[in-house]
Amino acid sequence: MSVEPDVAAVAALIGEPTRAAMLGALLGGVALSAGELATRARISPQTASKHLARLVEGAILEVRTVGRRRYYHIASPRVGAALEALAVIARPPRSRTLRESEQVKAMRFARTCYDHLAGTLGVALTQALLDGGMLVQHEEAFEITPRGDLLLAQWSVEPQSLHSRRAFARPCLDWSERRDHLAGALGAAIASAFFARGWIVRIQGCRAVRLTEEGKRALKRDLGRDFGLALEPAAPYSATA
Repeated sequence: MSVEPDVAAVAALIGEPTRAAMLGALLGGVALSAGELATRARISPQTASKHLARLVEGAILEVRTVGRRRYYHIASPRVGAALEALAVIARPPRSRTLRESEQVKAMRFARTCYDHLAGTLGVALTQALLDGGMLVQHEEAFEITPRGDLLLAQWSVEPQSLHSRRAFARPCLDWSERRDHLAGALGAAIASAFFARGWIVRIQGCRAVRLTEEGKRALKRDLGRDFGLALEPAAPYSATA
């Protein structure tokens, strides 16, 4: 009997290509049905259901029923963090079509990493908060400063309500930028506030997000920095709220 955690079992669960594709779709932080996940993975709904049952049994996913539909989501922030960490050491995505190339560009610019912002936008936002003296980075955590508290109040984010068993504010190594972005409860709350204000919107068909014109103006006002970066791609897909 091994005295080590059964890493092999978890690796087998998430390493199968079809299941990996569905988990990648769910890293966007939105719950999806078996049919939607089947479409993302390009398999039949029946095959998707078998794979999803194994992921639920392995505590990688959780499922909730709404009416006649069952929606699947990442089981916990720890699972999301583990999946994103694997992306850092994985081979970069390869585009075979123009559509895939545009989708990769959109993902690299801005996406949700489980429930917080990642990509060029997520890293640039984190750096702006550090440069502005609103965050201080320690080895494995960020600390919010009094100046940061004032800014978060403007965004209707209340740090005192975010302290729980989950990490408050931690660095997460970005797989496309190879630099840290802000994760943890604070990162999730900021992303949620940006969605609620219409500063970012989801791009249909993947976990990329688009920075809106309103968002660009607001971030320039609040952080004194132009986030309408030259690296931002034109949005090739319709955005959904």
